[in-house]
Amino acid sequence: MTDIRINGSRKAWAAAGAAVLALVLSGCGEETRSAAETTSAPAPTSTAESTTTSPGTSAPASPTTPSTSANDPGAAPAPQQEAQPGLCTAGDVELSLGRGEGTAGTRYRPLQFTNVSGAPCVIQGFPGVSYVAGDDGHQVGPAAYRTGSEGASITLANGQTAHADVGFVQVHNYDPAQCKPTPVRGLRIYPPQETESLFVEAPGTGCASADIPGHQLTVATIEPGPA
Repeated sequence: MTDIRINGSRKAWAAAGAAVLALVLSGCGEETRSAAETTSAPAPTSTAESTTTSPGTSAPASPTTPSTSANDPGAAPAPQQEAQPGLCTAGDVELSLGRGEGTAGTRYRPLQFTNVSGAPCVIQGFPGVSYVAGDDGHQVGPAAYRTGSEGASITLANGQTAHADVGFVQVHNYDPAQCKPTPVRGLRIYPPQETESLFVEAPGTGCASADIPGHQLTVATIEPGPA
């Protein structure tokens, strides 16, 4: 009977120990799984999109508008409109009288306008021409009568010349009482569309009276060249 109880007790203790061991092992397994699950779970990530690019790749470039800056050396220069030359003024030209030809009591000489301004200028039409006398340069007789029609505009480059033919009537053919002959020093010249005058030396005789038949001076429109 004693052996039976002892054996029974031993079996009971053995069974209890096995149960305790099983519980311990079970607990260890749970801890191991928990630790494994904890370490293998993915780390929380941000919801914001990453802008980092991998080595060897580049982020797509944002679209840009082609530059139109004037500092861009590849840009074509803006076209510039050339300035139109202005009218030839008294200060732009130099005057001279060319050699003349005579017909039926009238001698014609080319009045030459040479551009000395250093830049192109435009001349067109009839110059104003009259005799002058005395130290004060007073006018003698009427101004030259315009003959023919006005010509086209002429652009004179620096150094170029245009001319207008001036007719000088032989005043000695007039009645002196009607003509009132007067010595003259030369001509007062107004370039076309100009209010400032120039002087050209041309000593001779003019009629101081306006009451004469015909015209003691005539002038044609300006034409290209020195004649």
